[in-house]
Amino acid sequence: MSGVKLSICIPTFNREAYLRNALDHCERDYKFDFPYEIVISDNASTDNTKAVVETFIAKGLPIRYHRRAVNGGSGPNLACAFHHAVGDYAIYLADDDFLIADRVTEAMAYLDANPDVAACHAPWYLYDEVADKDVTQFYAVDADKKFPQGSFADLFQFIFERHIFPEIGIYRASALRSAWVPREFCFWAFSYLAHFLDQGAVAFLKQPFYRSVTRSKIAPNRQQAGNDGVMTGWDSYRGGLEYFLYVGLKRGKISNTREARALYDEKCRIFMLNRMAVAVRFWVARKDYIKAYELYTRMAIGGMGEHPELTKIRDALPLMAALQTLAYQVNATADIDRLILAGTTDPAAIEDMLRSLGLEPQIEVTTEPPQHDRAKAPRSAVFAGNPALRERYLALGYKPNLIFTDGDLSQHTIL
Repeated sequence: MSGVKLSICIPTFNREAYLRNALDHCERDYKFDFPYEIVISDNASTDNTKAVVETFIAKGLPIRYHRRAVNGGSGPNLACAFHHAVGDYAIYLADDDFLIADRVTEAMAYLDANPDVAACHAPWYLYDEVADKDVTQFYAVDADKKFPQGSFADLFQFIFERHIFPEIGIYRASALRSAWVPREFCFWAFSYLAHFLDQGAVAFLKQPFYRSVTRSKIAPNRQQAGNDGVMTGWDSYRGGLEYFLYVGLKRGKISNTREARALYDEKCRIFMLNRMAVAVRFWVARKDYIKAYELYTRMAIGGMGEHPELTKIRDALPLMAALQTLAYQVNATADIDRLILAGTTDPAAIEDMLRSLGLEPQIEVTTEPPQHDRAKAPRSAVFAGNPALRERYLALGYKPNLIFTDGDLSQHTIL
């Protein structure tokens, strides 16, 4: 036996500044009363990651460092860290996030007192490192709750009602080896949860033991990488829930009647649509109204057209989607360097919106010129404020498929 109780597993790649910050926290805050190790898996970094790690090893941190020969992607890199771990328990730590040491100690005590528990999950804080405060908490649990081995129906209902995402957990090493397997189409956290529940009990603790950094002091304006999954992962979330239910069904713990399957299917659908609503909010924040509208249509046909996330963007969506479509069409066309706004009441405001929606800076935006240069017409796109203007621009030699009317841009945004 190694004598190590907890392995803190950190995958990393070319993020030396973030890793240094995370290890600073380890050195300063992680004063555990049990033996632990920090297992770092380096995905073939080309920066000074190795030197950073060696600095903290020299300071006495219990680090074991493994560098992959090639970058194999995030999944294999995390698997590498877990495989090299020798502790009785293991926990994942992103290289820019932090553990709450005293809460980890409490969770470890819970696991020691409940040897039947294969995985111990908890909510987590979204943390603003610049302001040094927790902004919010991702889901909530009223009290510590343990689900016995095989209790798939009860745990599914808990996930559905609480909108639980079991992404943060401490895992018993004996269960981890067979639970952490590749999954592509089914969200890993739900799939692995099924594997843990298949091997033992699963617990959800009330108190968070993890801080996910949403604004880092190293790069306060960076885009949070985890947002991409939220913005595109809704079908994967549904797939993960279906995977979870399938394991329960095959173990005889989920009813296989037509009525039961229909009910579970409906709950998976509702869960997915609610995640789409979150994605709509993120896409609007990124000013991508085209993608927001696509999700709008799916939510509406799914019966959630009056969801608050949709009603608050409904008035602005047609105009913003139309303008973004115009920016897309102009950007997509080679050899176009001018956009004429003809018949518009506030061309300066429209240009500002087009720029904010992605119109490329090399495209000149102008109002209708007093004289038309036929040599420039083939290199120009036109927004014509009414059909009569379109006919006039056609007669002046502008290309027909580069003269856009309001109807061309907005008729397909149907609310």
